[in-house]
Amino acid sequence: MTRRRLLVLAAMLAAVLLPWAAWAQPAAGKMYRLGILSPGAAPDPSVPTLANTLPAALRELGYVEGRNLVVERRFGDDKVERLPALARELVALKCDVIAGLSTQGILAAREATTTIPIVMVIATDPVAIGLVSSLGRPGGHITGISMVAETSLAGKRLELLKEAVPKAARVVVFGSAPLASSAQLKEARKAADTLHVKIVPVELRDADYDRAFATMAAEHGDAIVVLGGPTIIRDRKEVVEHAAKQRLPIISSNPELTEVGALMSYGASNANLASRAAVYVDKILKGAKPAGLPVEQASTFELVINLKTAKALNLTLPQSLLERADRVIR
Repeated sequence: MTRRRLLVLAAMLAAVLLPWAAWAQPAAGKMYRLGILSPGAAPDPSVPTLANTLPAALRELGYVEGRNLVVERRFGDDKVERLPALARELVALKCDVIAGLSTQGILAAREATTTIPIVMVIATDPVAIGLVSSLGRPGGHITGISMVAETSLAGKRLELLKEAVPKAARVVVFGSAPLASSAQLKEARKAADTLHVKIVPVELRDADYDRAFATMAAEHGDAIVVLGGPTIIRDRKEVVEHAAKQRLPIISSNPELTEVGALMSYGASNANLASRAAVYVDKILKGAKPAGLPVEQASTFELVINLKTAKALNLTLPQSLLERADRVIR
């Protein structure tokens, strides 16, 4: 091939790739403002909560804090009643996009604005509660990731826990207050009837783990189903250490807990959710309308087992359970 033909081909290829490259990168010189609304407490920067992993995922797409991105973080400190005021703060700051890290936060953001796009980083059944018209056609200023399956996964986690700890008769469902309205608690209770276990709800209030685990001891809990939440993920080492003192096996929705000593987890990782949510934020910042971005249903879940913890608890896990694990920590 002659040098002239090579130059022509190179020019043609550049003509094709340059518009795509321009689309793939954030607009040069523009400063974007992202609002993050979380019901939990402000995490340490090293903790892989969604509030930390979402900006990290956006960095991979070219959005760097201090260079072309400002991230306004607002935390409810486990007080749901604070979320509406925090959402109004983000609206007043004229954020380009608001990312809601919980169903309650998304609802609060929706009440605060009808124009600023809202990305659901995690929402339970958004169609049923009126956040979007349908998954395929959201129809408004909200889109993102639906966790429709998360409710039913509460029953699945209880089933996995019972398989690992057949003698467990009283299982604690542990999560941040309020638990009474939790759909996951209701689902766990349904599964408990079939598995012949009694569910003991224990709420975490004001990050008082001493009181929560004292309640578990008084209730003679045999094992724990931990409901995911920003505060518990932030304090995961403390949760696992308390459970180890009482020799209580834990299953949670977050592999982050299993990595620091919980027995098992079954669910999507925060890093995975954040990377998918970042794509929505990126598209919206580049001009896409939420109404035209179908809601994605989280459908890939991982079973992670910590075999070191099983040995420490003198548990012999069934081989069939180990074979189903996506990852085993040895």
